[in-house]
Amino acid sequence: MKLNQVTVPVKDINRSIAFYKILGLNLIVHTNEWYARFECPDDESTFSLHRVNDLPSGDGVWVYFEVPNVDAKVEELQQEGIEIEEAPEDKRWLWREARLRDPDRNVIIVYHAGENRKNPPWRL
Repeated sequence: MKLNQVTVPVKDINRSIAFYKILGLNLIVHTNEWYARFECPDDESTFSLHRVNDLPSGDGVWVYFEVPNVDAKVEELQQEGIEIEEAPEDKRWLWREARLRDPDRNVIIVYHAGENRKNPPWRL
């Protein structure tokens, strides 16, 4: 099995397209005001947006995007006007993470885990 795509709910497709393009995704489908899909630049996975009338309550969706250098990516995003909620930090699960939110308050984690992504010391 291979994970192909994750879809998140948004209220405004065009506003969200602009945000995810700044994040670094490549827009490949924009069928109408209800759906858009992106390619991740470093592999074959895709990420999509689906317009909804009502967003989920609570913390919404959490999406992790791995980058080679979290600090450099955060600096790049800040220069583009993206607000960072949590500055880059080394986590106890051995990942370096920064957190932000998309325009619809979905949590976006920019992180680097390297070998620990799939093979942490506590792996079964």
